[in-house]
Amino acid sequence: MSMVEQRPRRAAADTRAREIAAAHDAYPVRALVLQGGGALGSYQAGVYEGLAAGGIAPNWVAGISIGALNAAVIAGNAPEDRVDQLRAFWTHICRQPWLPSLFPYDLIADGAVHWPDALRVWFDGLEASRALLEGQRGFFHPRAWPLPFAPGMLANGIGAGGASYYDTAPLKATLERFVDFDRINRHQEMRVSVGAVNVSTGNLTYFDNTETRLRAEHFMASGALPPGFPAVEIDGEHYWDGGLVSNTPLSEVLRAKPRRDALIFQVDLWSARGPLPDNLLDVATRQKDVQYSSRTRAITDYMAEQQRFRQMLSNVMALVPANKRDSADYRDAAAYACTARRNVIQMIYRDKPFEGNAKDFQFGPLTMREHWQSGLEDIRETLRHPEWLAMPTHDAPFVTHDLHRAYRQ
Repeated sequence: MSMVEQRPRRAAADTRAREIAAAHDAYPVRALVLQGGGALGSYQAGVYEGLAAGGIAPNWVAGISIGALNAAVIAGNAPEDRVDQLRAFWTHICRQPWLPSLFPYDLIADGAVHWPDALRVWFDGLEASRALLEGQRGFFHPRAWPLPFAPGMLANGIGAGGASYYDTAPLKATLERFVDFDRINRHQEMRVSVGAVNVSTGNLTYFDNTETRLRAEHFMASGALPPGFPAVEIDGEHYWDGGLVSNTPLSEVLRAKPRRDALIFQVDLWSARGPLPDNLLDVATRQKDVQYSSRTRAITDYMAEQQRFRQMLSNVMALVPANKRDSADYRDAAAYACTARRNVIQMIYRDKPFEGNAKDFQFGPLTMREHWQSGLEDIRETLRHPEWLAMPTHDAPFVTHDLHRAYRQ
């Protein structure tokens, strides 16, 4: 391409960058919301790389499960180091498991990119099987098989922390290697919220660095999916994966007070939409999609309705004479009224044709790179629509945008 031909493209890119920067700076809250999804989580890392390259700097990151681990790496590093540290983290946990590989992996992986879907199903199934049998270095490893089933475990001192198929002790060292928790707990650059379920009460709890000093255990608790992973003890209570109750922290961000104008990037790993399965393997895959998709659009539809109500209430209250506003009813109404505007940009990972029920625990390096690239491509395409980042109007205070839904329409 000649220099003359390149100039219009560069000019268009510069215009988009200015529009994105202007829209970005208008929002006091810029949140990155990360859903749970195991090995699919490198898609979120790709999205973050694209956001950083586009000049978008979240000041709040909220995550569940693998989203919480990504949140830890993002918030626990300086802005200029975050992409490199995300890549190092994912490369670390996606290394080949303990046992020697039966094949020269790098040679096969380089060729597998071009294999037909049937061969990729076999290759990915092999790697998923190795994760089940051997674990993932720096993440989890299998326990001696009788222990999870041993009677009287609590009485024998094994405890709730041993009631699982895998031991996640390696993850603590990995997080402490890639995350500066002192940086997270200064909460000067970024607010951090991660969700976990209290095993005793069944309630979803959010650990937030504006209220609690966060440690590796808080992020591990958010990803402690039973029965594979053990409950994590924090201050005498035990916690499981937050995805058991809600696989996205979007509601937590939207309900936060004080209510302020917010630009929210919601990065989902499971799609509520999907084909009708016609065999048992596809049924299992579709079941996971439905179970963990979080019904994000139902949440946004509900919150949009609530925001319109709060906006309308605020408009009505403005009509009340000043001398009539000193009443309990008016003060109660003021607590509900809100003029904040919210813009939710949603991205959803789209399955590859060869992916199946094991996609959330298939941590192979090839698959990790493919997920990462998908996230990077999706956010790049999203940012080609800088108008989507514009502040919503007071008449329509809650808006959503979805690249894939826009294409379907």
